[in-house]
Amino acid sequence: MASVLAPRLLLRGFLLFVGISILGYAGVLLYGNNLPAFVVALGRVRWIWVLVGAGLASMDWIGGGLRNWVLARHVHPDPPIGGMILSGGMGAWAGYLTPLNSGSGPMTIYAMRRVGVSLPVALTTTLMAAIATVLFFVIAGPLAIVLGAGRSLGSHGDVLGLTLYDLFLGSLGVFTVIGVVLVVVIVFPGLARGWLHALAERLSRRSRRIAERIEGLRRGIDEAHEHVLAFNSPRGWLALLWATLLSGPSHANKLLAGYVALRAVGIQARFVDVLLVQTLITFLLYFAPTPGASGIAELLSSAVMSSVYIPKALTPLYTLIWRSILSYFTLAFGFVVFSRWLRTRLKGRDELQDDEPDGAVEGAG
Repeated sequence: MASVLAPRLLLRGFLLFVGISILGYAGVLLYGNNLPAFVVALGRVRWIWVLVGAGLASMDWIGGGLRNWVLARHVHPDPPIGGMILSGGMGAWAGYLTPLNSGSGPMTIYAMRRVGVSLPVALTTTLMAAIATVLFFVIAGPLAIVLGAGRSLGSHGDVLGLTLYDLFLGSLGVFTVIGVVLVVVIVFPGLARGWLHALAERLSRRSRRIAERIEGLRRGIDEAHEHVLAFNSPRGWLALLWATLLSGPSHANKLLAGYVALRAVGIQARFVDVLLVQTLITFLLYFAPTPGASGIAELLSSAVMSSVYIPKALTPLYTLIWRSILSYFTLAFGFVVFSRWLRTRLKGRDELQDDEPDGAVEGAG
């Protein structure tokens, strides 16, 4: 986990995110093919909706944090709600800097550990939050179809001969399979425990460092197993239900960014239809291999939304506002928080070195 959260790796992810996003946005500008119209549109932005979008971006923190709090309190006596909100936002921040959101889980666990939550509890909470996310989309997908996604999406798009509705069903199927696997982990946690023990044993043969810590690792697996068992109870399933419902607010910036960005550039559209299209885009971006889906998000969003709602000339401005709500605001604030963490850590090391007696230093030499 430490290597995933290394500042150098996160900085590299940020640079990749920015570089690929710039290339993707350049492609969007070429697609718009009307730079004067883009400049004129900048002067007509409805800034009140941009402010709404900035507030919406905070749901990465508030919604995700409340979900972590609901889950953690089931196996932890009194998790600090402020620390849980921080863990939700910083998890989203690290996810934007790593391919396939791979840094989200480790950063969430690290943030919880900083506020006194034990590693097994943090690990279990993060796992249950992932299950809640998948369950939310597995429920929201069919509900979207009932609300008219078939009619709305089936008449738009032609990607390799597929409509937006075909892509919607395909991504929903992937989420359903993942959801079934994760629910099995709750119902039959012994299977996951056995697999993790076997994995730990194999890793111990390949790494001396892991071999030295194998007993502690096994104890952690067993404790996490007990916490997962605690969720296979009426109270545990109720906590998971609340977490699933809170996955809506925690993903509000992803699902509502499109509608807010449309209003910011002066376009009115049917709210439910835009929500369905944004759900599809969210589905697809979860599997993007670049940090924060950089490049892919810009091109996918502009291609899908311009085929339905946005004139080509306004596509670059819409994409810029949409991307800001989706990730730029969280990236900026997350970097402030992470920088403070780093300064605190470095200051603590300096103070520790200053407190060392001179004799110890001389003896070390």
